[in-house]
Amino acid sequence: MGLIQSLPNFSGGHITSDAGLLLLREVDRQHRLTRQLAQIFPDRRDPERIQHPLPMLLAQRIYALAAGYEDLNDHDDLRHDYALQTAVNRLQPLAGKSTLGRLEQQTNRQAVVEAHRILWEHFIAQHDSAPAEIVLDFDATDVPIHGHQEGRFFHGYYDHYCFLPLYVFCGRHLLVSYLRPSNIDAARHSWAILALLVKFIRRHWPDTRIVFRGDSGFCRHRMLDWCDRHQVDYVVGIARNDRLVQAAAPAMKLVAEAAERAGCKLAGIYRFLYRAGSWRKQRLIVSRLEHDERGANPRFIVVSRYEEDGAKQYYEDYCARGDMENRIKDQQLDLFAGRTSSPRWWANQWRLMLSAFAYVLFERLRDHLQHTELARASIQTLRLKLLKIGAVVIRNSRRIRFLLSEAYPLKDLFAGLVARLKPT
Repeated sequence: MGLIQSLPNFSGGHITSDAGLLLLREVDRQHRLTRQLAQIFPDRRDPERIQHPLPMLLAQRIYALAAGYEDLNDHDDLRHDYALQTAVNRLQPLAGKSTLGRLEQQTNRQAVVEAHRILWEHFIAQHDSAPAEIVLDFDATDVPIHGHQEGRFFHGYYDHYCFLPLYVFCGRHLLVSYLRPSNIDAARHSWAILALLVKFIRRHWPDTRIVFRGDSGFCRHRMLDWCDRHQVDYVVGIARNDRLVQAAAPAMKLVAEAAERAGCKLAGIYRFLYRAGSWRKQRLIVSRLEHDERGANPRFIVVSRYEEDGAKQYYEDYCARGDMENRIKDQQLDLFAGRTSSPRWWANQWRLMLSAFAYVLFERLRDHLQHTELARASIQTLRLKLLKIGAVVIRNSRRIRFLLSEAYPLKDLFAGLVARLKPT
């Protein structure tokens, strides 16, 4: 056996570590997401001097994010990768970091608005018929920033300089990825976005029941009044206060006594009518009254309507919004939506949109993974097991061949996925 070289040797030829990008390319071809994105993006380049068409630039950036390359600097080497070149239908080196960076700086507000319209139209297109009910989950999160970006403010709750983007999901469907400064209320702009969403959805599904769901940061009287006027139901958290605790005190006492007798944690559901000082009318409060060794722990939500024997279900429905936090983690951690390092505001907003479209490609890929071991896998797992695949790439004048390892553990699943995406 020969000795192992002390220094790495990178002369193995055209071997890629991202052969699975071809799967995302087929998904993108089916749904035309990057093509639609290119149609609305402002391209101020001289057409006679363009070497890299806009659809290729956008596909290159989105596919690279999906493959785990968050930094524009990575593209100075990635541009020579045969898998990425094949994915964007090119046989020559792709764009470098400077070209992609200049592209981001051209973003404006209208492009962001139109990109969201594409997401909403895609959401509608994924349904064969109008659903009886949809739930729109609203939530805000922080994106730490470390430079002097436009819109930079310190946030007391998060204790650092950050942006405060707003996300809206319907199940696993991403509908809104909206960058905001952090010197505002967490519910700022959510009313206007909800109104636009409801108007758009009802244009296609006039009879669908729409439910607005959010935590106590979105419990604002004007927003609840708007929902009441426009027949939008809501299940929204409401912050604990003395009046709410006092109203639930008799029921809380019964739960505490039962917990002490049983010697374990117990919880009960209690409902009552309540009117805050800024509210125009009484609204129904559903409370979860929990008692354990640390004492009483009541929690409250406000709901727009009540069905007999449905209080427990209402609270369980509210708790289901926690799954949205996993979708936000997909965006922030796995698809690098938190990489808002550009000095310009709209360029940073565009980076959120690029991550959003990468997320949608993964979700459409997931549609082909039903009843497999990866049906509910995280994006990081999908990337590791389906995209980060080593392959030898052989190109000639007639065809391009990808030779994958015979020891690849998921080769049967991968082959079946290719057959579904490319049946011919």
